[in-house]
Amino acid sequence: MVTIGAAALSEFVRDIFIKAGCSTDEGARIGKSLVSANLTGHDSHGVQRVPRYLEWKAEGAFVADRTVEIVRETPVLAVVDGQYGFGQTTAPQAVAIGVKKCKAMGLSAVALRNSGHVGRVGEWAELAAADGLVSIHYVNAATSALVAPFGGVERRLSTAPYSVGIPRPGQEPLILDFATSVVAEGKVLNASYGGKKLPKDALIAPDGKMSGDPHVLYGDYTPTGPRNYKQSKGAIRAFGEHKGSGLAFMVEILGGSLTGTGALDENRKNWSNGMMSFYVDPKQLDPDGFFPKDVARYVDYFKSSQPIEKGGEVLVPGEPEIRTRKERLANGVPLPDDTWASIVDAARKIGIDERRIQQATAG
Repeated sequence: MVTIGAAALSEFVRDIFIKAGCSTDEGARIGKSLVSANLTGHDSHGVQRVPRYLEWKAEGAFVADRTVEIVRETPVLAVVDGQYGFGQTTAPQAVAIGVKKCKAMGLSAVALRNSGHVGRVGEWAELAAADGLVSIHYVNAATSALVAPFGGVERRLSTAPYSVGIPRPGQEPLILDFATSVVAEGKVLNASYGGKKLPKDALIAPDGKMSGDPHVLYGDYTPTGPRNYKQSKGAIRAFGEHKGSGLAFMVEILGGSLTGTGALDENRKNWSNGMMSFYVDPKQLDPDGFFPKDVARYVDYFKSSQPIEKGGEVLVPGEPEIRTRKERLANGVPLPDDTWASIVDAARKIGIDERRIQQATAG
């Protein structure tokens, strides 16, 4: 295990993407966003994504420094095309449009289509919450067939993440953020590089047998080499049996079909995320201030439930992430050896100087 300070890691990722052809601002955004995912404990969407992002850019699937195009607009909604830009650039632009409209109208909706990987969706809920807004986000990956629906073994869903953000004046927001599969694909990726092991029922093989072995999803791979889920027929399972599968189905429709990205289609040429986002301004909905008071009351009531285990604790959405961020900011970001080796290997391939690599490790 390698442990690297958050600032040093963010700057190293920034430098990698600048070397790969991104602007300084975009490189910094990507570095900050990926490390932010690690800081919250969502390692699946953190810096382990660096090699894959570089591959997608080299293939032309992701394009540097895109400005979203507004396809359609009314006072309360917008359809924006990310033009296959990095999600760390397109998603905040889409959120900014939604926030501006919501501040003016009290309610807004933004459909982001054709975006590069938007990363940890909770980051965009946090961004809206920082402006005092409630937000809901539905995301699909149009060509990323990874998840088997309830009752099936063949891939018919992306991991279809869903996120809700609730602002709390003077406190960290409440952030619900999860893939609608048993695990996000990034967690399978993380496990394949020596990270946290998967639940034994996270994956399903074509013969219907459940497994926690990443090879079921990726087939054969070397310790630091690329992982390609298209090399295997195994799938991730939808969480929550029929309920999770049903939610994932609706996320595909909302994040994919409704945005214009398209629900999952293995024959589609270009990889992309679609994100359907809704924003509500509590101050316009609730001028008397009932909402924040009742949220505070209910959080206390919720957490007062007797824990199932002695010494345990009932946590609200976002609480584990807040604690992990505090701990990792203080002590550094832990990375499995194979994950760090794959990042270093990718950095060398695009021409990052060896001294710069050693400097990052020292940081």
